[in-house]
Amino acid sequence: MTTNNVLLPERIQKLVQALSSGVYERENTIRLCLLAALSGESVFLLGPPGIAKSYIAKRLIEAFDDSTFFEYLMTRFSTPEEVFGPLSIQELKDNGKYVRLTEGYLPSADVVFLDEIWKAGPAILNTLLTVVNERVFRNGSEVLPVPMRLLVTASNELPDPDSGLDALYDRMLVRIFVNRIQEKSNFKRLLTGDTGETRIKIGSDISIKAHEYMQWQRQIDQVSLSDSVFEKIYALKMLLEREAQDPSHSFPSEELYISDRRWKKAVRLLKASAFFNGRSDVNPVDLLLLQECLWHSPESRIVVGNVMRQFAEQICFNQQESLAIAIEASEDVKALSEEIIATIGHDVDTELSMRKEKHKVDLSHARRYSVNMANDLIKLVMLDTNPSVSEKEKGDSRWVYVDATEFEKKIKNGACDVYGYVNKNPNLCVLKFDVDGEHSLMIKDIANRPVPVAIAGVDDNDQEAFAQWQVKNEAAIKKIEEAKHLIRIARVQLNAALPHHFSNSELLELLANSITDVEESLQRQTTKFEKSAFRVRMLSEFFA
Repeated sequence: MTTNNVLLPERIQKLVQALSSGVYERENTIRLCLLAALSGESVFLLGPPGIAKSYIAKRLIEAFDDSTFFEYLMTRFSTPEEVFGPLSIQELKDNGKYVRLTEGYLPSADVVFLDEIWKAGPAILNTLLTVVNERVFRNGSEVLPVPMRLLVTASNELPDPDSGLDALYDRMLVRIFVNRIQEKSNFKRLLTGDTGETRIKIGSDISIKAHEYMQWQRQIDQVSLSDSVFEKIYALKMLLEREAQDPSHSFPSEELYISDRRWKKAVRLLKASAFFNGRSDVNPVDLLLLQECLWHSPESRIVVGNVMRQFAEQICFNQQESLAIAIEASEDVKALSEEIIATIGHDVDTELSMRKEKHKVDLSHARRYSVNMANDLIKLVMLDTNPSVSEKEKGDSRWVYVDATEFEKKIKNGACDVYGYVNKNPNLCVLKFDVDGEHSLMIKDIANRPVPVAIAGVDDNDQEAFAQWQVKNEAAIKKIEEAKHLIRIARVQLNAALPHHFSNSELLELLANSITDVEESLQRQTTKFEKSAFRVRMLSEFFA
């Protein structure tokens, strides 16, 4: 962004506020109409009569310095002369030329509002299509440039399916449903406030000059669309196309058809949004504007709205991908822990003696340790996370030392209490051991939950297996780091796009909340994951 445009976002924000002053529940409509005007696109307002559709268009003329406004209510009796200007009788008489006097009519206006657009006849609509497409008006043998920056059309109905108006309707890029005032307080302000449609005054410091407008059009085209943002647009396209194939919808699938031309024009609108928000590239937040570009009818608008909410919550900033990667990493570590327990968890020999099960733990190969003055201790390594196996030792217990002879004697009867040391704590404490139904040796944590154990020197001899577990563990750690990296990027990109002067506030809040939810979910998963991953990473040292 050039030096002259550094303050452009603040200027646009002031302009939006000025245009919205005294207008109730129409702020979003005014923002989108202004963006359409700033990017040279057309707007269609759908809604019942008497809800200030023309008032919105009249206000927008005030955004442009020294500009003209043309407004017309279409009927089935409307003629081209009423819209494009009357024929010049003098020119026809003197030179035999079919020329219109366009001054004060649509071909000379900067902002145009055409109410009940679909009631116009073919002669008007066909000429209008050329004006919208090419921004020129063919007046006799002359081709005149049309200064129209914004065309706002309105109706309380859609064009009939067989009316041949699809081409013109497709050019109405921004489509907004304008409803009656909903909030009680706003309705009261409407009834008790000034009933006159006072003309607002836009300061010269924020009004848009003609030369600025032309310069901005060139700069909008220089805004970049990154590959990653393109992938998001394509993902949205796929979501909508899947919806179009859903037979449960009550409307024809064609109402979810979006032409290539429409996608192309929509991307330019996104670039304009980025530019007037002070950025040189399209941010995923800009994509939320597509909600008002992709629907065809009130029924398809609901479906598009639902798709956009799904997009905002899951796809816009890779939230779903980030969470899926984290879940996959957690499942990998969980599976790895189960594999380690199944491989080196100590199995106790069991035999029947006098109709009673007796257990035997062979400690002949167990390594011996000394703690304080105690010798002939064996080391049992916990193979799963735990809150602690002793009230005296807070936090995750990693190994315990117990007297070999005492342990060998007491474990014969299964569940038993043995004095020992936890981790590096030199204080003796009572440890609870048991043998489960599958003859696996367990130690009970302070919540009386069994934790599988392995004996140093007995169960840790397969170094190749230990090496393979480290490889799998590091791969899982990389996944969780990737998930955290994705959501960090999401937060940075979201913050970089705020404040956003045009985006739907409801969708934006939904998007922001989804990122926060993923961050919190990742934090919970990461805390649990890191304990398991750390245990695997340090496994060889625990057995040392």
